[in-house]
Amino acid sequence: MDLKMSALILGGICILVLAIGVLRRRAEIILNFLVRTVLGVLAIYIGNAVLMGVGIEQAVGMNAISVLTVGSLGTGGFALLYGILFYNML
Repeated sequence: MDLKMSALILGGICILVLAIGVLRRRAEIILNFLVRTVLGVLAIYIGNAVLMGVGIEQAVGMNAISVLTVGSLGTGGFALLYGILFYNML
C-alpha cells in the first residue's frame, strides 16, 4: 500500500466512527423524548383523573401541543401545563 491509500483508509475509518457516534447520540435523544412523552401523557391522564375525583371540573387537554410540551420539557412541562390550568382557574 502506498501512503495515499493508507491515508484514505484511515480517513474513512475516522468518518465511520464519527458517524456511529452521531447516530447513537441521535437515537438516545429520540428515545429519551419518546419515554418522556409516554410518561408525561400517562401523568396528565392520572392528574386529570385525580382532579375529577376531587371535584375540579377543569383538566389539561390531551392534544399535540401538550404532548410536545411534556415530551420536550419533561417534568417541567408537566408542571407548566398544570400551572397554566390553575392560573386560569383563578
